[in-house]
Amino acid sequence: MTPNKSYKKVFAGITVFMLICFIANISLGSVFIPWIDTLSSLIGGPVEKESWRHIIVDYRLPKALTAIIVGSGLGVSGLLMQTLFRNPLAGPFVLGISSGSTLGVALLILGSTFAGATFSSFLVSKWGLVIAASLGSVLVLFAVMLMSIKVRDTMAILIIGLMFGSITSAIVSVLSYFAPADQLQQYVFWGFGSLGNLSWLDVLIFFGISFLGMLLSVASIKPLNTLLLGENYARSLGLNIKTSRFTIIIATGLLAGSSTAFAGPIAFIGLAVPHLTRQLFHTSNHKTLIPAVVLIGSIIMLICDSIAQLPSSEYTLPINAITSLIGAPVVIWLLVRKRKMLF
Repeated sequence: MTPNKSYKKVFAGITVFMLICFIANISLGSVFIPWIDTLSSLIGGPVEKESWRHIIVDYRLPKALTAIIVGSGLGVSGLLMQTLFRNPLAGPFVLGISSGSTLGVALLILGSTFAGATFSSFLVSKWGLVIAASLGSVLVLFAVMLMSIKVRDTMAILIIGLMFGSITSAIVSVLSYFAPADQLQQYVFWGFGSLGNLSWLDVLIFFGISFLGMLLSVASIKPLNTLLLGENYARSLGLNIKTSRFTIIIATGLLAGSSTAFAGPIAFIGLAVPHLTRQLFHTSNHKTLIPAVVLIGSIIMLICDSIAQLPSSEYTLPINAITSLIGAPVVIWLLVRKRKMLF
């Protein structure tokens, strides 16, 4: 993940800005905590109020770290999909991964009436939702991977992923139509997305899965750069298209699937961040783009989460709504400003 030497100053500036956003995110909330006390609490120093340390360590710090993992994971998975399909509008959920997670959670929540009261309360617990979302995304990803073995055309895989998404959306619509109001409300709340419901153990597991996806992404840097030349040319250079495609799909599934499972479906980050990064660095070299996307994705998620917290207010806006309000205008602006993307 070593960036080009000419970009070192840019990377240093972005890293410093990310740290500022990180500290600001931890300081802001229903209770404002001064930056000095926030920094002191993070390094184990004294704070003015001991309750502030509890708020930071047990709630805000895990949430900020979750924002970084989600932002970087969705950003990198979006970059992988845009390069694989050579499509500037491809996102991390183009393979139906998000739809699979949504179907798993819908089946769990909207179908929980058929289980006993005690069993259904366990099923709809936090870990029940995580397991259901993970299983849904894994099943859809497994189906797409089987198709990728039989189908040679990458664009055909894109269409297959979209069709899987349509099928799962149709099933969810039918389940929603017959669901009781309270279960439908719970399902809708899950769809809003949330970064603040994870314990330290949850964050550690989430980080482990995402880190594995990042390793596969870094290992795919050379194939990704080769694919920019087109599949036929990449094949003539000796690249094993099927193996590279399989690795990229697995990496995307780990990054996007784990984010959806632990934080819910979060829109536009994976679509907007790669384009912002290309506009900033003016390169299509993934050796530079991947670490840059990690940083910029983290910054945008931290900013979105800070806005969603409504500082000095007891209310918290849905994170999915904030990312959409920011991401959609960015994508529109990029398409209007520059019709030709860097591919």
